[in-house]
Amino acid sequence: MPMPTLPREKPNVAILVTGQTLFMIAMVTVMTLSGVVGQQLAATPSLATLPIAMMMMGTVVSTLPASLFMKRVGRRLGFMTGATLGGVGGGLVSFAGIATGSFWLFCAGNLLLGLYQGFAMYYRFAAVDVASPAFRSRAISFVMAGGVVAAFLGPWNASAAQHWIASVPSGGPYLVIAILALVAIGLLTQLRVPASGEPQHGDISRPMSAIARQPRFVVAVLAAAIGYAVMILVMTATPLAMRANDFTMSQVVFIMQFHVLGMFAPSFFTGSLIARFGVDRILLTGAALLAGSAAVAVMGLSIAHFWVSLVLLGVGWNFLFIGGSALLSTVHSEPERGKVQGINDLIIFSLVAIGSLMAGQLLHGLGWEALNLAMLPPILLVALATLWLRLSSTSQPAGQVSSPHEQ
Repeated sequence: MPMPTLPREKPNVAILVTGQTLFMIAMVTVMTLSGVVGQQLAATPSLATLPIAMMMMGTVVSTLPASLFMKRVGRRLGFMTGATLGGVGGGLVSFAGIATGSFWLFCAGNLLLGLYQGFAMYYRFAAVDVASPAFRSRAISFVMAGGVVAAFLGPWNASAAQHWIASVPSGGPYLVIAILALVAIGLLTQLRVPASGEPQHGDISRPMSAIARQPRFVVAVLAAAIGYAVMILVMTATPLAMRANDFTMSQVVFIMQFHVLGMFAPSFFTGSLIARFGVDRILLTGAALLAGSAAVAVMGLSIAHFWVSLVLLGVGWNFLFIGGSALLSTVHSEPERGKVQGINDLIIFSLVAIGSLMAGQLLHGLGWEALNLAMLPPILLVALATLWLRLSSTSQPAGQVSSPHEQ
């Protein structure tokens, strides 16, 4: 008998994939350009990367409220609100900061773009909401694969649209972000989340402390949070390390582009790998890839070393983040979903914000090689926690991703 599908399953997933792509173009643009613009506007070079850190802080402070807001109003209105305030508003305020030469207004715009991310990070969970159980892992992967397109269009936007408005150099890419957010809003008006997928308001909801004691919750959050924090720290430090070793900006862009491809290209098959081999094996593989990235980084400072290291870093992040997201979807009931997903992303982006703030200081204080070696202990922690999960699992085979209702 064929597996049942939900109404409008494929159109809904397609809308989420497109929304993720448009959002990721904005985020890759910020990661590529905001540090450069910050250096031009800031009173001191030490504040150059503050706009990027402000974007991460915007995500931290909005991710839990975004989840709770969508629990009240639904996914569609929540996503449209994030795209309006964060995407359109953030792009326009960032442009205004550049146009007026105001560093702090530019930082405020990047803070709003972090709000855009705080809402858009739930696209991957919405993919679970609109997909049938057999399609859920793949739906998450397809949504995350929107970053593949962004790997090309984000840096292209940061470069090609820089002189779009001659009187506001570097302002054009932020106007493009606002325009793409408007396109996303138009598409999101057509999103139809089934009633079974919208947040439920039932009375049966365990306290967060009870949910957090589940081994699967601990490992899901730990894998995604540490994987993301390690990735963002090394990613943020990479352009600085390469420039310090006399690489050109075109070489830096080349490395970063392939890093983003490494982050998102595996998403086309990560869900299938989880379904075939189990989420525990994918998490262990992700940890091994991050360790391999650090090992390659300390072997040399050639363009090849940076390329291999950053590609491994991207793929390792993909396995840990998608694996953690899939595992998290098994630990909560429908009434618990909003708070669980919100706490999960709050923890993740708190660590990500710390990582982005620490990157420059660690690179300056430790150097490139020692910075990468410092990433090994948290990576080892993820591997040990995953092995602990395999040993402690009694209700189901290790690594199997079940329905959230099968608790």
